Amino acid sequence: MILDIFVRAIIYPQFMKITTTHQLNKDQKPQILQLWNKEYPEKLAYENVPDFEKYLEKLSEANHFLLACDTEKIQGWASTFKRENETWFAVILSEDLHGKGWGTKMLNRLKQYEIELNGWVIDHNFDRKSNGSFYRSPLAFYLKNEFEILSDIRLELEIMSAVKIKWKK
Repeated sequence: MILDIFVRAIIYPQFMKITTTHQLNKDQKPQILQLWNKEYPEKLAYENVPDFEKYLEKLSEANHFLLACDTEKIQGWASTFKRENETWFAVILSEDLHGKGWGTKMLNRLKQYEIELNGWVIDHNFDRKSNGSFYRSPLAFYLKNEFEILSDIRLELEIMSAVKIKWKK
């Protein structure tokens, strides 16, 4: 039954929908954390929901966008938030949905509400995910979706090396 619903969500996109909320509930946070830890590099993982909540609490004026099928299982999450007078964003999409247009649909939804979006993007393929596979940089995806690479602005941390990207309406 669960597999059938998942397959329907992949094959029949009408079962998928994007909803918006200002506050994540107690059922959504663990699902997003699981998606985060599965899809992002292992070095960026959070150990538990309270640690993830500390990250979320730092997001000023956050809006959350949830991609889910009719089972309400979250397959994608995006967030916009304010940082230093700019609008920033983060997006995570289940690898099962890559290449099916859902990432672009999520970005387009964010673009409906904002006049600019800023983000950090890992621009190499050296980091490993929790399952041992390599994290694929989404930089080409963002270029395809009208983002500009600000190559002179980088974030160099022990856990992450990334370049800044920007989209303007």
